Amino acid sequence: MSQTLIISKFGGTSVADFYSMNHSADIVLSNNNTRLVVLSASAGITNLLVSLSEGQEQRHRSYLLNEISRIQYAIIDFLSSKIVRNEINVMLENIAMLSDAAALATSQALTDELVSYGELMSTLLFVEVLREREVNVQWFDIRKVMYTNERFGSAEPDVVRIKENATRLLLPYIEQVLIVTQGFIGTESKGRTTTLGRGGSDYTAALLGEALKATRIDIWTDVAGIYTTDPRIVPEAKRIQEISFEEAAEMATFGAKVLHPATLLPALRSDIPVFVGSSKDPVSGGTRICNKTKNPPLFRAVALRRHQTLVTLHSLNMLHTRGFLAQVFEILARHNISVDLITTSEVSIALTLDTTGSTFTGISLLNEELLSELSSMCHVAVEEHIALVAIIGNKLSKACGVGKEIFEALEPFNLRMICYGASNYNLCFLVSTHDAEAVVRALHKNLFGG
Repeated sequence: MSQTLIISKFGGTSVADFYSMNHSADIVLSNNNTRLVVLSASAGITNLLVSLSEGQEQRHRSYLLNEISRIQYAIIDFLSSKIVRNEINVMLENIAMLSDAAALATSQALTDELVSYGELMSTLLFVEVLREREVNVQWFDIRKVMYTNERFGSAEPDVVRIKENATRLLLPYIEQVLIVTQGFIGTESKGRTTTLGRGGSDYTAALLGEALKATRIDIWTDVAGIYTTDPRIVPEAKRIQEISFEEAAEMATFGAKVLHPATLLPALRSDIPVFVGSSKDPVSGGTRICNKTKNPPLFRAVALRRHQTLVTLHSLNMLHTRGFLAQVFEILARHNISVDLITTSEVSIALTLDTTGSTFTGISLLNEELLSELSSMCHVAVEEHIALVAIIGNKLSKACGVGKEIFEALEPFNLRMICYGASNYNLCFLVSTHDAEAVVRALHKNLFGG
């Protein structure tokens, strides 16, 4: 094996159509050290598959299936291979059968099996794009390597087994042939398909990078790096040339869609630098993520996470009693629910549910059984249409004047909940969805100018 191995991951917009796939192929072929390529599903496909998995009536099911077919055939029609056309047709038939099953009864396992077809199809098509350019390339089913637990929707990888399988099944071949594989999907002990959660293709690339001792992981997306906030909300947002793993992980966790929140953990463990760039404009540069940066600023970025669910639990029995909070967390743990933010008073607990990286929403996690259990011990109130805004920085809880700089800009807005002090890297709060973008713009102007 050569001393240098680059793993390149391409997001959905980078493989959205035939022309995007060719741009991505150009990037892969421009560096001989890129030997392993990880792909997301073509843009839009995963959302369509998730809709099918929710159990649709026949008419809407037909519409969704036609949309999936249209997106994939817009690529196939540029390819000369009849073999890949037949392979995609078989997968489309499987998707139709699974969507029929979902119409009768939905399950998390069925959802994972359905949505996995997005990555399976995009990788087959991308391999054919490369073959028509006479590249020595091989399609690989990542489920032979990516073993996880049975937590469908956001499965946890078995790092030891992944390393063993990657060393045995991938390492001997990446010197001789370019390998294209899927992000996002894996398999559990019974052979059923699992997913690492929405955006998990980044995580796949990082896990493989750790297992294969990669020199660098390149994440190719639709933006040229990581910015001080979403440039679609604030056009004046500034690109960050270099950022630490901790800062980037905080940004991803709190809504920056450039990266999957868990992506950086394997890279951090193995000290593998990550580069984030645009597949549409690779020469424009990007952001380098590494263990440490020189002179990290007090304020690094503003992140926005939409579609939050706030649950407030109120009970006078909380007053001066022990174990109430433990009971609440025990119930939530039994239902596989992770708490994100939390604040408490003498008689109330307010918390948000962590759906980051999952195919579920907060409301879909709050099933009747869970609400019934919680209601037996306290009054339960559920609020939607709120968003989480986070200020990412360094040593925020130890710096003077942070509150003044931040809350001065927020005077015109109602803040629903504030969390500060638990982390040196963030200060976050909830606002109404209606105010969210205005809040981000006001904060960005106050903290970064422009």
